[in-house]
Amino acid sequence: MAKTNVRTPTIRTHEGAPAKRIGDEAQLRRSVMACMLWEDQFYEDGVSIAERIAEGVRGVSRETASQIAIEAREDMKLRHAPLLVAREMARKTDPKDIPGPVVGDTIARVIQRADELAEFVSLYWKDGKQPLSSQVKRGLAEAFRKFDEYQLAKYNRDAAIKLRDVLFLCHAKPKDEAQAALWKKLVDGTLETPDTWEVASSSGAGKREMWERLLIEKKLGALALLRNLRNMEQAGVEKMVKTALANMNVSRVLPFRFIAAAKYAPQLEPELEAAMFRSIESRPKLPGKTAIVVDVSGSMYWSNISAKSKMLRMDAACAIAMIARELCEDPKVYSFSDTILPVPPRHGFGLRDAIKNQPNRGTYLGASMRALNAEGRYDRAIVITDEQSADPVPDPRGKGYMINVASYKNGVGYGPWTHIDGFSEAVLDYIARAEG
Repeated sequence: MAKTNVRTPTIRTHEGAPAKRIGDEAQLRRSVMACMLWEDQFYEDGVSIAERIAEGVRGVSRETASQIAIEAREDMKLRHAPLLVAREMARKTDPKDIPGPVVGDTIARVIQRADELAEFVSLYWKDGKQPLSSQVKRGLAEAFRKFDEYQLAKYNRDAAIKLRDVLFLCHAKPKDEAQAALWKKLVDGTLETPDTWEVASSSGAGKREMWERLLIEKKLGALALLRNLRNMEQAGVEKMVKTALANMNVSRVLPFRFIAAAKYAPQLEPELEAAMFRSIESRPKLPGKTAIVVDVSGSMYWSNISAKSKMLRMDAACAIAMIARELCEDPKVYSFSDTILPVPPRHGFGLRDAIKNQPNRGTYLGASMRALNAEGRYDRAIVITDEQSADPVPDPRGKGYMINVASYKNGVGYGPWTHIDGFSEAVLDYIARAEG
């Protein structure tokens, strides 16, 4: 027979430190919560991460997978990774894990933009066309009922899978005569052209007049506003933009988006900073002394959030640190690479600049935390990192939170550390709840 008295091989981070063995749910969570689907990261490619997510769904119950998908969509504000989790939930064939309504319920909940209807079907057929299951049809049908004419027209694109195709596939039943008429317009191709900035910019109207009208009529969503700051500044409507930023809905904007916007419109940093902090203005502060420790190692600078974005994991870490700084009663910010170093006491974008000016000489979180522990000056430590330490990481001296902003398979922030995955401000809500 095979031997059982054998050593369990040590698993390690990509930099060589011993990593913690974790359960299937924790592994799925760390793969999903900071994942922009199919996008390569510094140490791992996007295909491998997606395959690990699919494998992870097979290792947990559908209910657990559903909770992770919904959290990733609603709290972490991710779009594609939750769709993959939902798709893999539908694929499961374990007879002990009876589908029930959870698959359809999850699909209906994680689809929050009309284009995600077709994106989900595309994922479903990625490995070959096959009939949609009854639960998938139900979930898509429920999701379809969420969208009005503007939303359907905005995302009614001439793609391989169109919205009308999804409507036919899921056999959705309209909730009333008005929705039935709307869906007929979708099928007939007679939806009213949406008044978006993309459509307006191709209309031939003057740039200044176009942006003024869209801003006055509040036709720009938060992301469209942030992505077009440079265009609007060049058109001469900066004063109106400042007003729009003061009134924008920040509920679905990831913190690093404000850093991205500031790269293209640095003159608007005060307004962007205020908008970013508006999402946390009513939250209570964490009491006592807090050490906020930010990873400035090379992997944080050489891993883009996505191929289409110039944003780095470093930008995500800086955004979380900027928010954490405001949510702590007595904070002190540090950087770490080969050792831990204090960061000058700044706020907002000034703190971002101070963090990025810190030296980068390796990834030694273990040595850095030992040095911090020797100081003995904190009630809690919040470490923001991709967890790829080159040396073993000690226990925190007090409360310890490891915020993981990457999706790598192995990491160090477990055991006595409270491990949190993701780069939404929701990771800080978790800390408040844990101590509440």
